[in-house]
Amino acid sequence: MGERWPVNKQTVSNSQIIVGLEIGTSKVCVAVGEVSENQVVNIIGLGQAKSRGVRKGEIIDVALAEEDVRNAIVEAEQVADVEIRSVFLGVTGSHIRGFNNTGVHPVVSADREITTTDIQDVIKNAKAINLPTDHSVVHVIRQHFRVDGQDGVLNPEGMLGAKVEVDVHVVSGRYNRLQNPIRLVNGLHLEVDNISSSALASSLAVLNTEQKELGTLVIDLGAGVTEYAVYSAGVIKHTGVLAVGGDHVSNDLAYGLKVPLARAEQIKIDHGSAVINLGARDRKIDLSDDSPIPGRQINLGHMQKIMSMRLQETFELIARDIGQAGLIEYLRAGVVLCGGGARIPHITRLARDVFNLPVAIGRASTVSGIKNALDEPEFATPVGLIKFGVFQSQANPRRAGFGRAIRRQVAALFGR
Repeated sequence: MGERWPVNKQTVSNSQIIVGLEIGTSKVCVAVGEVSENQVVNIIGLGQAKSRGVRKGEIIDVALAEEDVRNAIVEAEQVADVEIRSVFLGVTGSHIRGFNNTGVHPVVSADREITTTDIQDVIKNAKAINLPTDHSVVHVIRQHFRVDGQDGVLNPEGMLGAKVEVDVHVVSGRYNRLQNPIRLVNGLHLEVDNISSSALASSLAVLNTEQKELGTLVIDLGAGVTEYAVYSAGVIKHTGVLAVGGDHVSNDLAYGLKVPLARAEQIKIDHGSAVINLGARDRKIDLSDDSPIPGRQINLGHMQKIMSMRLQETFELIARDIGQAGLIEYLRAGVVLCGGGARIPHITRLARDVFNLPVAIGRASTVSGIKNALDEPEFATPVGLIKFGVFQSQANPRRAGFGRAIRRQVAALFGR
């Protein structure tokens, strides 16, 4: 990636330093984590850059996106005082899909005792997925085993049974669209250690063990896409992506208020709300400075109604999907919001009204370090990618780059 930092910089170590990179629609975020011997993560560096070459979570201009990633990497290197050589990369987009699958294996030994080989075989069967030819597996995440119909088995080894089954959650995406950000990062002379669904990475950052057990819906409100994941009984049950985000709110405002898109974005930042504030219908926003019409004003209540309708529709689409999956009743710990959209005033109130559940803003409570990374919901994905990297390093101490091995699968990292 051009000039490298001087050799007196601390070199990135597989065992000590892990880097998470999110190439988002509105900004590129990089987080650098220092991992202690007992696997405690301390965030020592952050880097950000405005994202100009990405739309709806996917790269549309390689040159611009490459420059933005380079700038964010350089900033993170300066803050952390390290030389970044590899990253764990978040992937998203409307092509990402999640679904559940089941593997079945007959126990053929004379004594019917389930062995390690039986477990390996049933997991292998669960991974035998008939995907479209242009799709590739990102994750195969183990949920629970069943032995002769007995549900909720965590480890069947040593049990007696005639049939063992395993439920898994699979995340896949279009191969070429997964490769685009990988190739971009490789073009900066950086290795991609592995990729992760951004929704799953965010959930790793903001959920603790109790929330995963009780059942929680995590919604990552991005500029180009909205991603979500459901945990219950300690494991991932469901994931989804909507090609709707904060940029769509800005577009709605530009159209509804008849103002340029840049002005709509600024109005959203200055006056936005997920609900119509008390008294807003009686207030005006003055547009005289950038309108050819002298004294032009818009109604604040009308503006907030436009915002609220789009955000409400987004939540309702998620609620409908979760309801069709039969998971609403399992969300005993409620809903956690993260991403830049979680900063919108009163967003938790609107979500409570739609889901009829407790709602909170996600914080990276399971790591320490730079306060921004812990308190700001938009850093959930890069921080979660570091935690993903910790798990990955434990499972595969001798890591290889993902660019040539996109089908490598990560089992049981997002569950127990």
